[in-house]
Amino acid sequence: MALDTNSSSRGGGGGEADGLPEEPPSKPAGARAVHVSLRALHIVSMGLVLGGLYMGGTHDTLFVPIVLTVVSGLLLLAAMVAWGLLGLKEGAGWGLYLKLGLLGMGFLFTDRRLELYIAATAVTSIASHMSGAWRHFPRRMPR
Repeated sequence: MALDTNSSSRGGGGGEADGLPEEPPSKPAGARAVHVSLRALHIVSMGLVLGGLYMGGTHDTLFVPIVLTVVSGLLLLAAMVAWGLLGLKEGAGWGLYLKLGLLGMGFLFTDRRLELYIAATAVTSIASHMSGAWRHFPRRMPR
């Protein structure tokens, strides 16, 4: 079985046939390191928030992990949009909106905060790792 060397990281192809560039948009030097570092910080701080909530932590005791999660998430979002890695009108963007909705509900319904934050974590994990056809839906749909 031969490897497909023509497909891009955007999920299954690219080129003139489907109207997408062969290569992903160019990013500034060091962009990958910044992206990976922000994602790692976001995942670790999010884990601290979830674990802290599970162990009965309060907003005051979890203030630093909450701030780290929010700031790293906003920086990650800004970088992904600026570098063309996330389309807010595509499948991954819709996953982001659902995640933010669940986080907002967790803020409002404090008795269900842990469950809602776990659901938000599941949604964003799926949205981050789904196939390119779903991640970039509807742009990737055949015309």
